[in-house]
Amino acid sequence: MRDPKAASTFQHWMPTISMLLVSVISYIDRQTLALLSPTILRETHLSGEQYGFIISGFSIAYMLSNPIWGRILDRIGLRAGMMMSVTAWTVASVAHAVTSGFGGFAAARIALGCGEGATFPGGLRTVTQTLKPSERGRGVAVAYSGGSLGAIITPLIITPIALQWGWRAAFVFTGFIGASWLGLWWFVSRNLGARHEVEPVRMPSPRWTDATLWSFISAYALGGLPLGFVLYEAANYLAQSRGQTQAFIGMVLWIPPLGWEIGYFFWGWLADRAKRSGTPTVVAARRLMGICMLLSLPLIGATYLPAIWMVMAELFLATFAVSGFVIVSVAYATDVYSTTNSGFIAGVGAGSWGAAVALMMPIFGRLFDRHDYQSAFLITALFPVAGYFGWLWLSSRRRA
Repeated sequence: MRDPKAASTFQHWMPTISMLLVSVISYIDRQTLALLSPTILRETHLSGEQYGFIISGFSIAYMLSNPIWGRILDRIGLRAGMMMSVTAWTVASVAHAVTSGFGGFAAARIALGCGEGATFPGGLRTVTQTLKPSERGRGVAVAYSGGSLGAIITPLIITPIALQWGWRAAFVFTGFIGASWLGLWWFVSRNLGARHEVEPVRMPSPRWTDATLWSFISAYALGGLPLGFVLYEAANYLAQSRGQTQAFIGMVLWIPPLGWEIGYFFWGWLADRAKRSGTPTVVAARRLMGICMLLSLPLIGATYLPAIWMVMAELFLATFAVSGFVIVSVAYATDVYSTTNSGFIAGVGAGSWGAAVALMMPIFGRLFDRHDYQSAFLITALFPVAGYFGWLWLSSRRRA
């Protein structure tokens, strides 16, 4: 016999689950190139620096499109906005299959970044529009965790396809799963227009002159930058420095994003717990992000570890730690600002992260070309330190 309460709960959470799935797909689309980069760079004769600029092209487009999509979703609604964005990035992802040079990959990557800018604005907008305030901490963790989950499963499903049919077939597969989600969203989103935010709007709107907004950007973009480094360079590090094959990389590259996935729920649980206990948001954020910063520092010594399993364990710890910067900073910002601007807030956070990645990827690529892996890891590990102390300074200006 069907349980009406369970069915109602599932229906209540289905929009948020749909956002989890779309963020899974967005990370499969973006991680396919990173995963297969050793093979693609070898076959297309692209350098590490060129690869870095290709990733930067995506990141710049992603940076610019995030706040734009946030405003679009806040104004025209989730249903139409997400249909538009996912259609655009699905076409862009498939376009990778017919490119072969630097210009083609850069163009396809920029188009992908433009479309994927709606991913996290859509997730946060869905959470604030469809869930109760007491459910939103878990909702953000669910919606945002699709990114880390996508990074976990990408090597497990894309590697066999690429080994059997070639790397171009892998990008064709990404188009198939994007089209499948669009069919799901067509049905799930039918009643979204009738939903309303359940929390009265009493909070201010974000302004570019506000120190609070910039403290959020500092924590999210700088604190979370190691996620981008691990996502985009881990495969190249294992191939170039550790001499591992594409098949082996596909077997182990799910480990770092697993730390990211676990971290989202762990730090989200701690943030909700602090809120229920009555701890002021700024105090809880300071404590939690301080712990995240300390846990991220061992990344400095990753290149000195003698065994591959030790390297993978360190990458796991690093992604677990810095995922806290993302979750805690989002919880901080949504506690300060009006929920009517949730799409824009999410867009600013993800866009600023994209800007930091865009700036650093060519630098990392150049260091990899020179086999200076130690410097790349050192620089990466110092970003959470800068993000934390930047957040401290800017948040103190707000209180002053």
